[in-house]
Amino acid sequence: MANVSIRNVRKRFGSTEVLHGVSVEIDDGEFVILVGPSGCGKSTLLRMIAGLENITDGEIAIGGRVVNNVAPKERDIAMVFQNYALYPHMTVRDNMAFALTLAKVPKGMIEQQVARAAQILGLAPYLNRYPRQLSGGQRQRVAMGRAIVRDPQVFLFDEPLSNLDAKLRVQMRAEIKELHQRLATTTVYVTHDQIEAMTMADKIVVMNSGHVEQTGAPLELYDRPNNLFVAGFIGSPAMNFLKGRVEGGAFRAADGMILPLPGRANGSEGKPIVYGVRPEHFQLSAEGQPATVHVIEPTGSETQVMADFAGGSILCAFRERVSARPGETIRIIPDTALVHLFDADSGQRMVA
Repeated sequence: MANVSIRNVRKRFGSTEVLHGVSVEIDDGEFVILVGPSGCGKSTLLRMIAGLENITDGEIAIGGRVVNNVAPKERDIAMVFQNYALYPHMTVRDNMAFALTLAKVPKGMIEQQVARAAQILGLAPYLNRYPRQLSGGQRQRVAMGRAIVRDPQVFLFDEPLSNLDAKLRVQMRAEIKELHQRLATTTVYVTHDQIEAMTMADKIVVMNSGHVEQTGAPLELYDRPNNLFVAGFIGSPAMNFLKGRVEGGAFRAADGMILPLPGRANGSEGKPIVYGVRPEHFQLSAEGQPATVHVIEPTGSETQVMADFAGGSILCAFRERVSARPGETIRIIPDTALVHLFDADSGQRMVA
């Protein structure tokens, strides 16, 4: 196992710079997820750690050794790809053993490593099957097993669950997290799915347009997003944003509606702000403000309501059942202690 240091890394393709001085510290044994929308640079950064992309500037170190000019096979990493990348003419056993066979590891040790990985991943009954005879989840386990047998310093995962159906994704999330808890190997995982990031990571790195927007533990990013991008990206359903200004110690929305401010917002009188409320932090209340219902979506565990409120369209998530119909009015109020305030011009969080 080893730590990974990414120091002021830049990547250019011709005249186009896609990574702009990215710096991330990954501790030994840590599970770190790079998350962000398509095109943000997360997969490029992962491939640079793996040695599959050259580094334009900056440096990457694995276990204290700078690997900028080290060949991929000499970095002591193992990568699990989105498309599994299994050899169709090889059995599960041979796929898992292939890297060790190339490295001329003794046959007895290969068999021992393959048996260990197969036991961990529940693949022992399938060792003599071919990839075409396996389900998507089983193929992903084989790809993971091929990485495990190498006993690397660092695991790299490139959107490994994106080809699986929703139910299997949930199952594989839990299996990968359990695998990390068992092996305690440093892991860097790329996904665009913030639910994967929230449920699996020790630390999340939120990326946008080649920059790191914020780094922190999942609940830290959920509770205290640094800016509007992180606030809107982390959390499902996404945070609601209402535009307005501070007047008389309260928030006045664009349509004139008055909403309470958290006590820590003192000193912002007259300032244009964005008032952020997560859907689950609205409450039904007879003393609340009116919201006109558009759509009601019962999910069983909660009821999601789309409504017009404070001059904008919002989404609320209520644990209780909501009997209102589209076109009717409900009265809601945000939990003031959980409101987020952002500067309307810079998009940055306003209060500590």
